[in-house]
Amino acid sequence: MTARLARLELCVAVALLAAIVVLVFAAALMRFFGRPLIWSVDLAQLLFIWLCFLGAARALRSRAHLGVDLIVRHLPARRRQALEFALAACCLAFLAVLFVEGIDLTLLNRQRLFGDSGLSYAYVTVAVPVGSLLLAASILANMVEAWCGRDKGLLVFTRTGNGQAGDGL
Repeated sequence: MTARLARLELCVAVALLAAIVVLVFAAALMRFFGRPLIWSVDLAQLLFIWLCFLGAARALRSRAHLGVDLIVRHLPARRRQALEFALAACCLAFLAVLFVEGIDLTLLNRQRLFGDSGLSYAYVTVAVPVGSLLLAASILANMVEAWCGRDKGLLVFTRTGNGQAGDGL
């Protein structure tokens, strides 16, 4: 199930990136010919916001975000696991606040138009609560995996060299 969801997420992210590239290229080409596509930049920005959240969730799930572990890598395995679980709890709390505020922001911006596109700005701001849910789901999945593999030294945020890297895609 997780692998299917990861595959779907990857396909959507690839489609978003391809659409952004096509939109920006078409906008540049049309501007060259004196017929600018005013709405294309707005739509590309909207797609980019969604792409950022999808990419962040994917990177988090596969433990690919950059981290500075200069001090924590010298901790004993159990303390390091406890620290990563505490950090995961802090991240989940932050994402919960971001989710609630994102919903408020989305409801507040339903009537506002996004640039010259004619689209509701809510399509942009709804990326915040949806992205927060995706990130939280990634953290929770990593926490479960780390808890089940705690005897092997698996961690929530850090690749440990045990062949564990999330979904493997």
